Amino acid sequence: MQLKMVEQDDIVNISIEEERMDAHNSGDLKEQMLQLFDEGKCNLIIDLSSVRFIDSSGLGALVSGFKNASAREGSLKLCCLQPQVRSMFELTRLHRVFEIFANHDEALESF
Repeated sequence: MQLKMVEQDDIVNISIEEERMDAHNSGDLKEQMLQLFDEGKCNLIIDLSSVRFIDSSGLGALVSGFKNASAREGSLKLCCLQPQVRSMFELTRLHRVFEIFANHDEALESF
């Protein structure tokens, strides 16, 4: 999975640069987040602007990251969801679990 990571103070911005987030690549994101948590970086913003499709594996990777961040008193926030991806979050009611922002700046300001 192609990820672009930028650190701003104690927040790591992860841009997922793939059109699909599914069983083939979501494990990579999960591993990367675990590595960041192990390094003590527990505040993440996940930018999903490039993602046009997400399946249960992709959602599972994000839920796993959310739980790990929360367990370490950090947080995982999402931004820039495409309409198709947003509808998956609403269908699964995960939009009630995650903090979802229209753009990166709003997500950054929420910390």
